[in-house]
Parts: sequence; C-alpha cells; structure tokens
Amino acid sequence: MADGDGAVATTREVPTRQQLERRLDALVDDNRFTIAVVFPTVGAVMLLASAEGLLPDPLSFNPYLVLLGVAVMRLPLIAGVAPLLTRKAGIGLLALCAYTYGIEFVGVLTGYPYGNFEYGVDLGPMVADAIPAALPLFFLPLVLNAYLLCLLVLGESARNAALRVPVVIAAVVGMDLVLDPAAVAIGFWSYDAGGLYYGVPWLNYAGWVLSATVAVLVLDFVFDRGGLLARLDACPFMLDDLVSFVILWGFVNAFYGNWVPAVLAVGYGYALWQVDRFDFPER
Repeated sequence: MADGDGAVATTREVPTRQQLERRLDALVDDNRFTIAVVFPTVGAVMLLASAEGLLPDPLSFNPYLVLLGVAVMRLPLIAGVAPLLTRKAGIGLLALCAYTYGIEFVGVLTGYPYGNFEYGVDLGPMVADAIPAALPLFFLPLVLNAYLLCLLVLGESARNAALRVPVVIAAVVGMDLVLDPAAVAIGFWSYDAGGLYYGVPWLNYAGWVLSATVAVLVLDFVFDRGGLLARLDACPFMLDDLVSFVILWGFVNAFYGNWVPAVLAVGYGYALWQVDRFDFPER
C-alpha cells in the first residue's frame, strides 16, 4: 500500500499465539543442555559459594541472578504447558497463585501450617514486606512437574484418580524433602525451633501435604489429562525443569552431607531416566 508520498508502507504482522509457542519450543529445544544442565550446575556452585562466603557482595545471593536462573530453568515447563493453557487452566493457575500467597502469608504470621520460619536471604521483591513476589514461580512448577512425572510413571494406572491424586501428592511432598534441607543448609530460610530432619520440622511437611493436596486437586481439575499426555509424548523437553531440580538440589544436599535428601534427588533422577527424559542431543 502506498502512502501520500508514493512510498510503499509495509504492515508488520503480529505473531499469533501458535507462532510464539513454536518459537519458544525451538528456543528451548536448541538450548536443552544449557538450560537443564549448565544453568543448575552453575547455580549450585554460585549458591554454595555464596553460602560459604566466597563471593563478593554484589554477586553473593544476588536476588536477581537467583530469579533469572529460576526463570530460565522453568522455560521447558512453560513452553511445554503453553499450548494447553485454556481459559479454565489459566483461571486455575491464577487461583493457585492467590492460594500460594495466602497460605504463605498465614504461615509467616502464625507459624502454621509450615512452622515458624524466617527468610535468611533476599529473594527479590516482597509482597506486604512478608513473602517473595516470585513465590508461585518457586512452588507451582514443583507441583506440575510432579504431576507430569507421575502421569508417565503410572502409565495406564494414571486413569484411576484414587491412585493418581495421592501418588502425585506424595511426589510433591517428596520434592520438598529434597528442597527444604538444602535451602536451610545454604540459608535461604530457617526454622525457629529447628527440626530433626536436617533442621526442618515435621510440621512443615504437614503443611506441604495440605498445600500439595489443594494444588494437585486444582491442577487435576483444570488440565485435560489426555492433552498433557499427548504434549509429553510430543515434547521431550517438557520435564527438563525437573532435571534441573535434581542437579541443583541434589548437588547442594550432597555438599552438606544431607544424604537422605541427596538420595531422594537421585530417585527422582532415576524416575526421569526410566521414562526416557534424559535424552539430550549430543553437543
């Protein structure tokens, strides 16, 4: 189309949702090893160096580097789920974000349901000066990763909700049995009264049973299980965020001699291997 001066004006097409999803898929697929192995390995080294006082202040526990690393490691899960994000699923995820903030705020104020604890390092912007704004980015992917892994491990048995839901809840709590001891060891947060399980009180896990149950039931309701299975089959990188989890927190736990959580991390790695999710292309 010509403008008033006779020049040809071009219109720039806005990418469709499907085009954006394909670009994100390609970005993740082309960088799988970097995202799922290099980032968590470097992250573990930097966290340990921060905890041991080996990094200067601008880098030590830098909250924006932490958030950047977490966001990058979440990309495979985000790309994998994006085509399945219907209005119903979006509303469910927003509801879970609200629940995550609410239950954490109650926990900070009352000590229930997770036990009395306090954050030890800066985790970025805070909501009401009490809880990290990025909290859903930390919690919800754990639940979704556990859900996806259990769908693959259970196979046809995943059709049975009476089996599927409690198995996923157990998998979510198991992931916190890996995460919390490592987070306490490096000083992300601490529990006022400590705890027999590597400084973590058992009340914390009662709280995780509650939150995992709420989150799993919501995800089970708002996502189409058949769609998730089809996407898992077509998208080999969809559980790479869980690979990152195994490497990052397994490494940290092993460094501090937290052998039970370290072995549990290896167990999740074994489950990923069993369902053929360690299949990075050669570099």
